[in-house]
Amino acid sequence: MAKIRRMQECDLDQVAALEQLIFSEPWSRRSFEETYLKKENCYLVVVEEGQVLAYCGLWGILGEGDICNVAVREDIRRHGLAEAMLNELLKEAGAMGIHAFTLEVRVGNAPAIALYHKLGFEDAGVRPGFYEKPREDALIMWKFSSNSH
Repeated sequence: MAKIRRMQECDLDQVAALEQLIFSEPWSRRSFEETYLKKENCYLVVVEEGQVLAYCGLWGILGEGDICNVAVREDIRRHGLAEAMLNELLKEAGAMGIHAFTLEVRVGNAPAIALYHKLGFEDAGVRPGFYEKPREDALIMWKFSSNSH
């Protein structure tokens, strides 16, 4: 049974390895190491039998949360892990006093965009040429919880 919990030091090697497999411009292990423990940030992993299946992060900035590094191992996508993980991230961030959330996603990543819409995110604009390798625009999305206004 998969468990969602805060990222720990013992997860960093697996998270960095998964990051290398999934993203064309991956973060280094050191980048995760420098950010996952900061009190204004929240990083979660989904683990099962010692294996990291998915992870995500949120950078808290003045009551807003910038969601980054949403990743699910390719062989287990479309089984609800990302949705469960992101719901937990939103819940934990809300407990930290964050009630407005933003993220960027490749405009061509229809499955992720559909998931974000399902979670209550709305399209807010486009950042032209935001991504490299391949070059692609980013869709900017926002979600405001009921406590944000």
